Amino acid sequence: MMIDICILGTCGMMPLPGRWLSSTLVRCDSSLTLFDCGEGTQIPWKSLGWGFRQLGAICLSHMHADHVAGLPGILFMVAHAGRTEPLHIYGPTGTTYITDGLRRVAPEMPYPVIIHELKGHEHFALPGGLQASCAPANHGIHCLAYRAELPRRPAFQAARAQELGLPVQLWSRLQHGETVEYQGQTIKPAQVLGPPRRGISFAYITDTRPTQQLAMLARDVDLLICESMYDDPEDLPLAKSNAHMLAEESAGLALSAGAHELILTHFSPKIHDTRQAEKAARAVFAKTRAAKDGMVVSLDYSNEQEA
Repeated sequence: MMIDICILGTCGMMPLPGRWLSSTLVRCDSSLTLFDCGEGTQIPWKSLGWGFRQLGAICLSHMHADHVAGLPGILFMVAHAGRTEPLHIYGPTGTTYITDGLRRVAPEMPYPVIIHELKGHEHFALPGGLQASCAPANHGIHCLAYRAELPRRPAFQAARAQELGLPVQLWSRLQHGETVEYQGQTIKPAQVLGPPRRGISFAYITDTRPTQQLAMLARDVDLLICESMYDDPEDLPLAKSNAHMLAEESAGLALSAGAHELILTHFSPKIHDTRQAEKAARAVFAKTRAAKDGMVVSLDYSNEQEA
């Protein structure tokens, strides 16, 4: 299995020609999860061609308009695609109030909308087998950063199973963690499974100042998707007053977290060429890319974990 991630939009504050508001769509085992939902999010999503029916969850960082105003359009598109299964919306305190207000133009859907308000530090399941957690961000209002992981089962040791004389028909049950009885013996999964293996993970952090808590949330992730509101060090006072980050601060967060790769997004409308942000970040954290609208990244289990 793998995780496919599309950066639908890369702009903060307001959409621009050729640059939609910051939002990220994640596909895992054909199921979809959306992170943030600014105005017009359904348009780049429609161009992507992943469909809408499989959207099972939306994770909102906070309640500013550039992160939530696209909800009615997305809910309509999901309904039009024929979804009847519940759709879960996760977000900080205030998510219910804002969602209910936005849904006044979309009051009746053919599927239940279930809202979960989080304080930070919670763990919860996302579609496709993803295991998620969150942490408070530092943005002046209730704001959350998210981490999602796809666990990986230990490798099945066929040679051990053969030594125990186990028929092949029992292997799958053991591989999936089930204890089996065979010829008077109780065989536990640990007897035929290898050591624990690292899964794959990503973190989504936006609209915040860098904090140690966020570095801990993103510890050792394969990919950190992080805001880069400003690219000029002279904008540091502005970044501090608006509770955002410079590109080099985003890179510092990736470095502190031990992330494997950094993708910058949520650029200020005044940034027309994101190469400067990328250059500034790479001086701190070499494996950095500036996102482009529609960029797709796939995360898979690393080769060294195949043994």
